[in-house]
Amino acid sequence: MSAVIDKIIKKLEEEKNKKGSLPQLLEFYQNLLRIESRLGTKIAPPKPRLTKKTINSRLEQGLPLLGFDDLALDRSLLQEIYTEVSNLFARYPALFSPAVEKLKELDPGGVIAPDTLKAWFEGARLPLATSLDESEEALLNNIILASIKPFLTSYAQVLLPLVNQERWRRGFCPICGGSPDFAFLDEERGARYLLCSRCDTEWLFQRLECPYCSTQDQNDLAYFTDETGTYRLYVCEHCQRYLKAIDLRQAQAETLLPLERIYTLDLDRQAQERGYLPHDKTTEIK
Repeated sequence: MSAVIDKIIKKLEEEKNKKGSLPQLLEFYQNLLRIESRLGTKIAPPKPRLTKKTINSRLEQGLPLLGFDDLALDRSLLQEIYTEVSNLFARYPALFSPAVEKLKELDPGGVIAPDTLKAWFEGARLPLATSLDESEEALLNNIILASIKPFLTSYAQVLLPLVNQERWRRGFCPICGGSPDFAFLDEERGARYLLCSRCDTEWLFQRLECPYCSTQDQNDLAYFTDETGTYRLYVCEHCQRYLKAIDLRQAQAETLLPLERIYTLDLDRQAQERGYLPHDKTTEIK
């Protein structure tokens, strides 16, 4: 993953040199990746305490390989990353609202405390959220994600080779249990792969199934595409959620999937204007 990060940083730098500047969001993203690249090198290669029997058992039961208690986190390094990440967010109030200044007042030790991180990892309400409104809590979740992501991606690099892609095919990440926020159709046969929103793991999934609610009812599933056929917006009428995707058979240049999340933000706008929800929002199933 570090190689991909370095390629993205280089590509954005070339774009900046060509155009004279980057849009604020791309500038922020480039700076965030620089933190991940620089401090991520301090993360020791993880040695998951998982036996082959445990791995096979979890996958057979449809459980991701990592639970929170399986993570060995260097807390001092995590706090260093969190401090730099939160300071970076604070430099872009126009992107993230003035709420980011309030979050700077939080005790870093409390944010990266085990109970807070476990709640975040398991999708529960953060213990600190009692003093935050909905937008502030959402922003804090994003800052935690950016801080812990280098650790999760390091685990993903070690564990993904142990996953039988053909046998998993579930709507959540086989490594950390995160939900997908992007997808791609591969160049070889147009098979659909999902991309984890937390650790960037790529895994095989059915073309005709919603990864969020698992419906296979073709009356509820559809996709929109651009005029070139490169990008797709999958939508589900059953759960009202959407998923962005790129068809690598149509892509004209090297595709850096994490960067495509940012390049396709207009697809998010289009989907949400039509009433569909992103991966991290819930809705009542009809």
